[in-house]
Amino acid sequence: MNQIIYLLRHGETVFNTQGRYQGELDSPLTEVGIDQVRQNADMLKSILGNPNEWKVVSSPLGRALQSTKIICETICYDYRKVETDHRLSEVAVGEWAGLTTKEIEHSWPNLVKDTNAFSWFFNAPKGDSYDKVVSRLTDWLESIKHDQKVIAISHGLTGRVLRGIYAEMDKEQALKLEVSQDVFFKLSNKKIQKISLEFDVN
Repeated sequence: MNQIIYLLRHGETVFNTQGRYQGELDSPLTEVGIDQVRQNADMLKSILGNPNEWKVVSSPLGRALQSTKIICETICYDYRKVETDHRLSEVAVGEWAGLTTKEIEHSWPNLVKDTNAFSWFFNAPKGDSYDKVVSRLTDWLESIKHDQKVIAISHGLTGRVLRGIYAEMDKEQALKLEVSQDVFFKLSNKKIQKISLEFDVN
């Protein structure tokens, strides 16, 4: 039987609405974010079957755990059984955490020069490198290879890199992947399928 991983991102947060990079910082979900998680959880419930057959793993960051609680309530899964794994945490942006793009460009103009919209955050002082994130996510995928059914709740940048590794994409391809908060992804057989309200779950 092939492994299935459902990969979800946390809902919109206060920092998201302000254009601030969170990294390992945290801010709570907005009302819109809560609705996004509920919508995704409803779609997930319709395709899961027995929720107790699934392993649920979450990033330990607050916005992911807040989303995970909503998902567990919706799919009727005991939140106390959820595992947290730091390898699913968001890409750390070091000294840029909590700042907007404009604030970063003003204070570190040389570090964002000659980068593009998809890669510049890996230049953050004391932040994660792309290779470091690839290493920890590759390690995580290896650690769950014997689990047939996995639901993972993670973050925007981390989710991009994870899907890129899974589908054997190069860095440039991976960093351009979608990071919407009202969709989630099915990973199976080295393929990635987007699940959204337009997706026919029947």
